[in-house]
Amino acid sequence: MPNQSSIKTMNPAFKTTKSWEELLDSTDFVSAFLSYVLEDYIVKQRWYAGKASKLKYIELAEFFRIQQKGEVYYGLILEVNFVEAFYQHYFLPIAFVTDEHFSKQDRILPIEINKKKGYIIDAINLEAFRKLVFERIATAETIDTTKVQYHKSHLFENITYESSRFMGLEQSNTSLIYNDKYVLKFFRRIFADKNPDYEMSRFLSEKKGFQNTPSYLGSINLVDSDNDYITIGLMQEMVPNQGDAWDYMLKELHKVFSNLEYKNIAIDSLPNTELYQRLTIQNIPPQIIDWAGLNLFLQVKTLAKRTAEMHIALGSEFEETAFTPAHYNGDYTVWLKNKVVYQFQNRLNTTENNLHKLNGLAIQLAKEFLDKKNRIRKHFLTFDWTKLKGERIRIHGDYHLGQVLVKDNDFFILDFEGEPESTIRDRKVKQPPLKDVAGLFRSFHYAIYATIFNNAEHYLANQESLFNAGEILYRYITGLFLGTYVTETQNANLNLGYNQERIFILKYCLLEKAIYELGYELNSRPHWAVIPLKGISNIINH
Repeated sequence: MPNQSSIKTMNPAFKTTKSWEELLDSTDFVSAFLSYVLEDYIVKQRWYAGKASKLKYIELAEFFRIQQKGEVYYGLILEVNFVEAFYQHYFLPIAFVTDEHFSKQDRILPIEINKKKGYIIDAINLEAFRKLVFERIATAETIDTTKVQYHKSHLFENITYESSRFMGLEQSNTSLIYNDKYVLKFFRRIFADKNPDYEMSRFLSEKKGFQNTPSYLGSINLVDSDNDYITIGLMQEMVPNQGDAWDYMLKELHKVFSNLEYKNIAIDSLPNTELYQRLTIQNIPPQIIDWAGLNLFLQVKTLAKRTAEMHIALGSEFEETAFTPAHYNGDYTVWLKNKVVYQFQNRLNTTENNLHKLNGLAIQLAKEFLDKKNRIRKHFLTFDWTKLKGERIRIHGDYHLGQVLVKDNDFFILDFEGEPESTIRDRKVKQPPLKDVAGLFRSFHYAIYATIFNNAEHYLANQESLFNAGEILYRYITGLFLGTYVTETQNANLNLGYNQERIFILKYCLLEKAIYELGYELNSRPHWAVIPLKGISNIINH
């Protein structure tokens, strides 16, 4: 391992007489570089997902050239091994620079190559690299048989590079904005398979012409030594927008709760409705429209329509087997039960260990959750595929208000990577479309409670009354969404099954989602645990 003190100074940590083009063939360089990445660089990156685990060592799983006309960069696939006996793979492109203007946090390793002093940096910080990648996609041939495969859509013809900049702070990936019109997302944590975001984006955009997602423009895939496809980058159009639907809903809901006082509305006299009842706008009582405003419901209706159109596109394929609809069967049932029961057991333990952090309604609901654990487990195990007539399709998989952009009273759906906790294979399993609907319903529920929590001092009513008002509003929002969504999907012959089946699947997925959320809240912000606990209570008592 290189001496850490020498690295921190301007002196090169590593000297070589090899050229940059030969550098990765040097075992001395690779071992010095990896030990330094291990010690200092990767752990500080926002996209590094191993912060909760203990690093053991890093290996270079694969490297490849990203080049054009004699200009050479390297793409590295790093295998990060953990003490807890698992590993993750990351993509890191590197460049050699001799200028000093790169900030210390961008420098990975001070180095001297052929008497030239400089630094190895993450190449994404270098405009010349960003330009090269853009041009490789923009000039890609239809058939590319090289190890690094560049692809472009017919929508990306005759485009020249003008500018590039970082999109902003992201957790798991790095996105670049080109020409203020296009977004290239570099996947940092990678898998030995095509990324679902790439597959879904290309399928919806190129094959189905679905308008309400950013158009697919191009991609970079690596064919590794095992002949597996690894998605490195995804180029899409940039959708000008007014922010995401989560922020939009929080603003709208703040107006709704402010109206309780402004319009002098008695919460006890608000008309209620059945949970999961399919509604049209005509079914919503005038008192509710007067309280919440017509605009909120019109927007919910549009979002339901766009969600249905996405699922109709995903469920209308009969050639490409990765996207053809499938019926429920024994294999799917075993996979599902194993997954949900394991997760349920994990959340039970977490709840028992964190009861001391809860109070008020949350502790009451947590005790109910623990008391009714056998009933919940039984509910998960009663998934009987032989009674289900609907179809499973590829779905978004991590669908919530934060994955939707708002633009001119319309919605654009993005980020099809799937649930972060799931394996890449699990993310590609065909699932009931209502699982996405359940994800959005949980997101509506969160938005209502987050509004109450974040603005408590602005509202006169006490928290319990606000929760009651929120639950009533939730029923109308989800009822209208369901009514619109089911009508749209039925008209397009997307088979969701019969009515009882739809409600069973929706409740099953809602319960699974709320239990998934419970673990996060108990570990991160226990005062919010009341939200998934209330969701669980709604479902088990309905």
